[in-house]
Amino acid sequence: MAVKLQQGQVWKQGKEYIRIVRLERLEVEYKSLISLAGKEGTRHVTSKKDFCRLLKQARLLMPAKTTDPLTGSRPPHRTRAGEAGERMNIQLFNSPLIK
Repeated sequence: MAVKLQQGQVWKQGKEYIRIVRLERLEVEYKSLISLAGKEGTRHVTSKKDFCRLLKQARLLMPAKTTDPLTGSRPPHRTRAGEAGERMNIQLFNSPLIK
């Protein structure tokens, strides 16, 4: 089963938790934690290849489903690409060339 690495993912390997802090094409910055409750841990930067080797025996933890306390529904997923596209559309519609 192939798993796609994403920023913010938390993996458990033995007694250690590994959270992906920054994910780039060839490099991964991750934080090694003893407990998920605390923010204390050590940051590491390594190649994506070495990081995948590190995760061979690790287990991906699923994020808790967050809900809006007022409506009981999940908030919409927003990405940077979506926000940039929305800004571009707004600029096009507010352009003096389009009337």
